[in-house]
Amino acid sequence: MLKRLLVVIVATLGLSVSVMAASAMAAPQRETAVFAGGCFWSMQKAFDHVQGIISTRAGFMGGTVKNPSYEDVTGEGTGHLEAVEVVFDPSKVSYDTLLDTYWHHTDPTDPRGVICDLAPSYHTAIFTFDDAQYAAANASKAKVQAFLKKTVVTQVIKASSLKLPFYPAEAYHQHYWQTHAAQYDGYALGCGRAIALHKLWGKLAD
Repeated sequence: MLKRLLVVIVATLGLSVSVMAASAMAAPQRETAVFAGGCFWSMQKAFDHVQGIISTRAGFMGGTVKNPSYEDVTGEGTGHLEAVEVVFDPSKVSYDTLLDTYWHHTDPTDPRGVICDLAPSYHTAIFTFDDAQYAAANASKAKVQAFLKKTVVTQVIKASSLKLPFYPAEAYHQHYWQTHAAQYDGYALGCGRAIALHKLWGKLAD
């Protein structure tokens, strides 16, 4: 009787361990990155097409006002930058790949902003969340500067140095390129974004 009970206990424990192991394998790894590259509609669109990304959110980072609205930020009184938060699985997509995506979908050389969006809230920056991201972002920035043969004005900022976190923008801004396709396409065409990026990056902007 005791032997049979032990067998049942061992089998049950083994099943529990197997279930836990399977759950751990199924759950994706998660890391966070935040990029400010001008219009967050366009930045979010760029990252929405990358395999291995779990989620993206358009929002604001780097300012001095809690819970800012879009009107607050674009009124240029909060110090925030339009940015995109990227949650990704590092086993499926590397941080270096995210950096490449970022650079090739913005203009990091204009201190006024990006293409047609020229204001402080459209300045470019990479917000990093650990030492590895900080080192990778700075190394990538140096390579971009050498490639473009222009000064790259993009700041690399440690998120830990900021007093406030990333704040998501209002719901209607999320995935705007999909939910308001006609309006977004009109903005992008009028801005001349694609033409400007191809002039800067060539085929890398595709």
